[in-house]
Amino acid sequence: MQSIGKLSKATGVKVPTIRYYEQIGLLPEAGRSAGNQRLYDMKARDRLTFIRHARDLGFSLNDIRELLSLSDQPDMPCSAADIIARHQLVSVRKRITQLEALQQELERMLAQCAHGTISDCKVIEVLGNHEHCLHSHHCGLQRF
Repeated sequence: MQSIGKLSKATGVKVPTIRYYEQIGLLPEAGRSAGNQRLYDMKARDRLTFIRHARDLGFSLNDIRELLSLSDQPDMPCSAADIIARHQLVSVRKRITQLEALQQELERMLAQCAHGTISDCKVIEVLGNHEHCLHSHHCGLQRF
């Protein structure tokens, strides 16, 4: 059994996030010590490690909830998990395409820079008027 602080250090998940995962039911509510301190077993640590890895791969909390539910049923076929992972892969590919368009636009803006004054600055000009962009990169891309 380990405290929330030790669990945090072991998994790389911040204490408030661990509490949040408990609150929304991704992580079962921890047992308590006689002093009312949260105590976690290896099963909770493994589950939190799973959640952390899934978040690192960009899965939504709803997808993680579904994947955890599937992982609790080891005899089921994995097709449902495959579908969730495929959807995530499509989403990642879409974001990569959008990021590549952003990269090209930023490179183009900088290449046009004459290193003069702000009044002649292409970066400022393009940011001020989207019509100067070559790509439609504003739709659907979330800031990271």
